[in-house]
Amino acid sequence: MAKTSKQYSEQVEKCRELFINKMHDYGSAWRILRLPSLTDQIFIKAQRIRGLQENKEQKIAEGQTSEFIGIVNYSIMALIQLEKGVVDQPDLLVDEAVKLYDKHIAETKQLMMDKNHDYGEAWRDMRVSSLTDLILQKLLRVKQIENNSGKTLVSEGIDANYQDMINYAIFALIHLNENEE
Repeated sequence: MAKTSKQYSEQVEKCRELFINKMHDYGSAWRILRLPSLTDQIFIKAQRIRGLQENKEQKIAEGQTSEFIGIVNYSIMALIQLEKGVVDQPDLLVDEAVKLYDKHIAETKQLMMDKNHDYGEAWRDMRVSSLTDLILQKLLRVKQIENNSGKTLVSEGIDANYQDMINYAIFALIHLNENEE
């Protein structure tokens, strides 16, 4: 579990660095996005990953890694939107956005550590393609919950689904990094 925690943190740092750089470039323009828009952005990224995994020919040079990083960062943005609500104008400075990012990633990592303990690191035997499919399944669940105005009868809420997507994406990033080494 110590190895997983270290690898997880290494991948989060890559995601966090890109988030900070984009905050410097674009500010918090993403704060105007409603949850279904963020869900759709994540869906586009997951669909592209699946396409990369299934298609023999690739026309854009970016690979799976950048798309999984996008899934992590858009999911964090969604968690921030759930907490703070949508605004009409960008309202977060870099420092405040990074504090919120760190808060949500820490909560999500703790969830991963708890589940990882209970599941015995089963993700290590999973394929990246399976993690992609699980992310797509979570996205379809989130879309259904959004279509139900956020109401569920017995299921976990949207926030838990975003956290699971983050964790699956980071597991995929760990696998991809290990395959490169």
